[in-house]
Amino acid sequence: MASAQISMYLPPDVNPSQAAIAYGCRALPKLNKELQSEDLLTRQKALMALCDLVHDPEHVYVAIDIGCLESLKALLKDTNDMVRLKTTEVLYIMATHNVGREGFLKYDVIHALSYLLHDPQAACRENLHLAYKHLAQVPSGAQGIVNSGLIPALVWKLQREEENIQELLLDTLAACLMEDATEALDSRLVPFLKEKLLSTNNNIRSKAARTLVAIRATQLSLLWPSIPLEGKKQIWQYDVIPILVHLLKDKVKEVQANAAGALMYATVTTEGKYAALDAEAITPLLGLLFSPLSKARLNAIKALTMLAEAPEGRRFLQAHVPNFRALEKNDNEAVRRAALVAIKVVEWKP
Repeated sequence: MASAQISMYLPPDVNPSQAAIAYGCRALPKLNKELQSEDLLTRQKALMALCDLVHDPEHVYVAIDIGCLESLKALLKDTNDMVRLKTTEVLYIMATHNVGREGFLKYDVIHALSYLLHDPQAACRENLHLAYKHLAQVPSGAQGIVNSGLIPALVWKLQREEENIQELLLDTLAACLMEDATEALDSRLVPFLKEKLLSTNNNIRSKAARTLVAIRATQLSLLWPSIPLEGKKQIWQYDVIPILVHLLKDKVKEVQANAAGALMYATVTTEGKYAALDAEAITPLLGLLFSPLSKARLNAIKALTMLAEAPEGRRFLQAHVPNFRALEKNDNEAVRRAALVAIKVVEWKP
């Protein structure tokens, strides 16, 4: 006759590494209390459970409302590596939601996270920079990072971090520079980016060029003409333009497109125009007019338009007007408009 036996194993849906989650509206208040526990294992289990819950923006809203951000800020200074790691993981997941980004700004999480910029655990720093990257995707978040005074520190870390973290730093800086490039330029960002343009990592080359575009865009849209265009000057002063011209022939299409974008802004000044002409930028830019990437085509047309403002550039490009006319029928409206402008500039006669 069969007899009942009690299994020696845990039920299949029980995770012994995370705290048991209370039912309904009691779940997050219970976890918040456990985050403040003196017991290390209790804190660790609570963080493991919270990592799962904050993927839902509704849970993020409730967590912020009951004060979880203050508990998490305190845990950023915990002496245990796992606690800091899981805390930064929770925060970067929260930063993927708009309600989480608003909470970061309201409760000054940006400043609290900055204490871990030099954390010995690379995974912890990676989570930190993921949080900053997601926060910077909205203008208020990027401005918050700028206002916190972190830009010089982020530029400095760009030279010293591992490559995967460098990519995150470049994403964050590109977004922040769209708001204000002053501190970054004062921190010698341009020569640092020049080095990154020569990286063997495809993503770093591409993102470094895109960050240069962000510097140029800031200077044009926000600082012109009341403040000297320091960003424009630094591009040619540090001999970045020849490297950008070389990247127009890069094996990666995205790198080509971003390099053309950086040249588009760099050639606004007379010095930039002639530096690009001396580096023979016109020929590779013409080659990008029929790139499979619409962004590359658009950036190349605009860069060539800038070069056509110089007499030498205009004379060279007059033989290539048919290439621009072929783009008047392009599917992309921005490309069509840019081609029309380019034709007018190239065919202009004094």
